[in-house]
Amino acid sequence: MKRIDGFNYSFNESACASCGGACCIGESGYIWVNNPEIGAIAEFLKIDIDDFAKEYLVRVKNRYSLKEYQDEELGYACIFFNKEKRVCNIYDVRPKQCRTFPFWGVFKDDTGELIKECPGVILDEKD
Repeated sequence: MKRIDGFNYSFNESACASCGGACCIGESGYIWVNNPEIGAIAEFLKIDIDDFAKEYLVRVKNRYSLKEYQDEELGYACIFFNKEKRVCNIYDVRPKQCRTFPFWGVFKDDTGELIKECPGVILDEKD
């Protein structure tokens, strides 16, 4: 069970095996990556960084995001989400944004949507 100070919930990481990648699909959004993450993913995929950037990144002002694809069933999905297996194809080198889910600032005071989306989130009991 994972806990982080300041959040009123904990996270059971073993729930990821059964949820079907709910955090990787749904509404469109940005999946931010920095230069070291880009390098690690390109190396993992065994492709040149420039080729990786052309194929998998979109520039948003002065930042980069992984591309998404739109699917009739899923909505939007990260380019590395494997629809058939319902897993991340780059899980071992996924960006920090993905590694830190569900402990994002946006959920600190508003867990409503998070609880619907993530079966691994367990709210703290009120005293």
